[in-house]
Amino acid sequence: MRTSKLFYAALIVASLSAPAFAQTAVTPHPDHASLLSSADTRLAANKRLVYDFWREVFEAGQVSAADKYVAESYIQHNPNVPDGRAAMVGFISRRNPTPKPVEAHVKAPLVSIVAERDIVVLSFVREYADPKDVSRKYTTTWFDMFRIENGKIAEHWDSALRQ
Repeated sequence: MRTSKLFYAALIVASLSAPAFAQTAVTPHPDHASLLSSADTRLAANKRLVYDFWREVFEAGQVSAADKYVAESYIQHNPNVPDGRAAMVGFISRRNPTPKPVEAHVKAPLVSIVAERDIVVLSFVREYADPKDVSRKYTTTWFDMFRIENGKIAEHWDSALRQ
């Protein structure tokens, strides 16, 4: 009897001293203009190119503007979309068959825009149902990374899984 009481007491102490798994929620950045700035004019231009592509083509579905932003030989690393600008246009058209007005700002909850060399990374808040308690939500971060070549988006990476 005494052993089981000691066991349970030890179990309670261990559980109280175990690290708590909590999360600081991912939150969007309130000022997109500040995210677009850079002391390097080339990096600022690359950020603006990707930001405007995201607003105009990806979110609004204005695929007729794709050639302004995306190279014809566009390389796609998302496993659900083939390479090429035409394939990307087809993907966006299926996802967003009726073009919408272009918003002044990216609608998705944007966390950050980072540019270095010829790469621009957008990060977004993603919200999901908690698998341990589907009545609760949690946030995480989604990344889209683009390579710019000759003033157009030449390549794209994200964290998409095969569907």
